[in-house]
Amino acid sequence: MTAEQFAGTQHFESVDIQRLLDDLSKIYRWLLVTDSRHRIVWMSEGLGDFFGAGGFEIGADARRFVEKLPHPEQVFPLRNDLRKRRFPTAKPLDLRTLQGDIVPVQVSLLEIQTPEPGAPWLLAIARPVAASQDCDGGERDVIFEAAPDAMLAVDSSGFVSRANLAALRMTGRSPAELIGQPAALLFSASLGDLQRVARSLRGDGTRESRTSIARSDGKYVPVTVTASVRAETHGVAAVLCIRGARERERVEAELRRANDELEHCITSLAHDLRSPLVALLGFSRLLRQEYGEAIGETGRHFVERIEEAGRTIEGLVHHVLELSRVGQPGERAEWVDPREVLSQLRAELKPRLEEAGIELVLPEPAPPLLSCDRTRLYQLFSNLIGNAIQHMGSPAHPRIEVRVVEEADAHVISVRDNGRGIDPAHVGRIFEPFQSFATSSRSRGAGMGLAIVKKIVEKRGGEISVESELGKGTTFRIRLPRR
Repeated sequence: MTAEQFAGTQHFESVDIQRLLDDLSKIYRWLLVTDSRHRIVWMSEGLGDFFGAGGFEIGADARRFVEKLPHPEQVFPLRNDLRKRRFPTAKPLDLRTLQGDIVPVQVSLLEIQTPEPGAPWLLAIARPVAASQDCDGGERDVIFEAAPDAMLAVDSSGFVSRANLAALRMTGRSPAELIGQPAALLFSASLGDLQRVARSLRGDGTRESRTSIARSDGKYVPVTVTASVRAETHGVAAVLCIRGARERERVEAELRRANDELEHCITSLAHDLRSPLVALLGFSRLLRQEYGEAIGETGRHFVERIEEAGRTIEGLVHHVLELSRVGQPGERAEWVDPREVLSQLRAELKPRLEEAGIELVLPEPAPPLLSCDRTRLYQLFSNLIGNAIQHMGSPAHPRIEVRVVEEADAHVISVRDNGRGIDPAHVGRIFEPFQSFATSSRSRGAGMGLAIVKKIVEKRGGEISVESELGKGTTFRIRLPRR
């Protein structure tokens, strides 16, 4: 049985063990995994290339390999570390190559828990001693050392090259116990957490991970890890910023409170603007009707401009109130047939669609039901389709297509048009409130529609993205959880 076949039969926490090991092997050159029966189940290509596949046969008893070491007694300190259940420390070990050369390395071990009680796998990562001797070299960074958050500098091989004072306090370790360690092994032994940290170190996937870090007493502290991956400078390829979960929760609570206060202020302000706005529009209408002849053509033009500006403000107030209402108590998630919502919307938009000669294509066959508040789903489709109509431009055969598909963990909605597309300089700002990038004042809206869509999606725990190319159209894609 090959390593891939052996490892590929195991799935823990919905994470394919083979994918995890592949991710780790792209960071660490020498990596070996044994199971609870001491069998070698996986090794990195770098380890096989250096020491020869014959020295590390898949399925072989790893204890026979230990007997062939130049100094087998070096294994005892590694075993003692595991028995104490403390987080791994690098221990010296001499290996012998196929050519008979002795290579001194530093080895770190970590037990990977599996669903089988008392049957952990053992992960070993090694690096040459020559590569680990100068791991704290380079320039001293005063800001790094004095940062209030725990920070670890990681070299291009995935090993810790520097730790600041906050990191030492958080882990209860000395610099010698942290520096030279594989960064991925300092965190939770959960397979899912290992994979997230490994991908963060490579610059893949999310740069922020919630996990836990091992202290010197063997306890795990819940933390949030933010990885900053960059081109290697002074031996540093990435910096990990580590914050305690409680501190993060406190900051998030403060942000939520500040956001709630801001929304309340905006809502109150929008309501307060309505009364003087109604008076402004009412008196300007009376002025035009009762005194139109007296003020002349120029005066009537000025009054019309006042009314136009007032209606614009009225529209903005309406959209601000709609944005503030998204996610408020009273909304009820239910299973909604999107075709019913879309059919209603197509009937309401029929005059605009026919005037512009736009074909609106609805999902066929019947799409899956969506878990959402019906009113918010209507707003979502209305704003996305309205945005497509507004920014269509003049293609030969204008077309808007709506699709709803079901995936394993989400429903995916896409609204695609073949209009003028979005300037790449504006893509990053289209979901911000009051941002409108229409090419003419006639087609310019309030700039709130996409902001409302984004808030609806995020309140449902979903994600929204956009793909666009000038002259070839735009696609908005939304992922809503299946719940």
